[in-house]
Amino acid sequence: MNVYLDNAATTPMLPEVIEAMLPYMRDHFGNPSSTHQFGRRTKTAIEQSRRQIAEYLGVEPRTICFTSGGTEADNMALHAGVDQLGCQRILTCATEHSAVLKTAEHLGHREGVTCGMLQLDSTGRVDLQHLAATLSDGVPTLVSVMHGNNEVGILQDIMAIGQCCWDHGALFHSDTVQTMGHYPMDLGNMPIDFAACSAHKLHGPKGAGFLYVKDGHRIGAHIIGGSQERAMRGGTENLIGIIGLAKAIELSITSMESHAAHIQSLKTALAEGLKESVPGVRFNANSDRSDSLYTVLSANFPAHEKNGMMLFLLDLEGVACSGGSACSSGSPQPSHVLSSLGLHEEGRTSIRFSFSRLTTADCIGHALKAVSRIRSAAVLV
Repeated sequence: MNVYLDNAATTPMLPEVIEAMLPYMRDHFGNPSSTHQFGRRTKTAIEQSRRQIAEYLGVEPRTICFTSGGTEADNMALHAGVDQLGCQRILTCATEHSAVLKTAEHLGHREGVTCGMLQLDSTGRVDLQHLAATLSDGVPTLVSVMHGNNEVGILQDIMAIGQCCWDHGALFHSDTVQTMGHYPMDLGNMPIDFAACSAHKLHGPKGAGFLYVKDGHRIGAHIIGGSQERAMRGGTENLIGIIGLAKAIELSITSMESHAAHIQSLKTALAEGLKESVPGVRFNANSDRSDSLYTVLSANFPAHEKNGMMLFLLDLEGVACSGGSACSSGSPQPSHVLSSLGLHEEGRTSIRFSFSRLTTADCIGHALKAVSRIRSAAVLV
């Protein structure tokens, strides 16, 4: 049996998403910028997708800018804050995705721009008092804090963070890649200036996503070329990806409650099973609790002579999971998230299991048996 438990890295496309995309692969191929009927048909499909996504999120269609995914959306938001909206400082967290951390670092090298890290409390959440104190100096600032951490499942209170930012005249960007379609998002009534989404994290196609830009913010081109996406992103639109993204958003939001309950039950079952079968197992950032991202369980295993080969051995057992973010796979360095939270410990190893609506109880049972077989095949160090 092959079991896929790496859904935080990517999710399989749903059949309904593929079906929605097929006509635009086979028949409707016109360039959306063309004025003839072939182009008008595909342009209409893009705008219908934009309106559909905007309606689900409680915003105006003009606030949705289609991108190639979450990384581009994050880059676009941070660059817009500095280059076009007058921000002289970026504040973020050491636990952020590299799309934010590396972009913030890059922008922080510019003259007149600084980059700082927010303090986190013992649970890994933003210290709101520190945020308020930092913003009280009046420096034009963009704050970037992800909603759900992709490695250890920390859920940030983006309503409180965003309100604190707005109370102090700062802009707020949130990478919502792991939570869009999994949690209610009424962006029109939330204190958020920018939010990023990636289709392949919610059973859509790779290479498609969007950046929500709060109504009233006028930003120029991130990619210079044509006047596509209201002149915010030049280049022929990814028609097929946009169609798939809209369908994936629809399926996620209309069945959110039932799938959340299903996934949470499987996560709880895996956590309880690991506690019973692996003495000394811990869960990074309390990822086994119900107040963490319900699609992620980050298990920290005690010392064992096979720890260094754990992911490989699980793969041989037919279980696909990861040690952290897919974007940093292959790196010899410990996870920057675990290190920044003080959770990296020599001898122990962390495995991220992540789930989707397609995960089943049989998947969890197989994974538990695989872990037990691997750990019983050697002597504890």
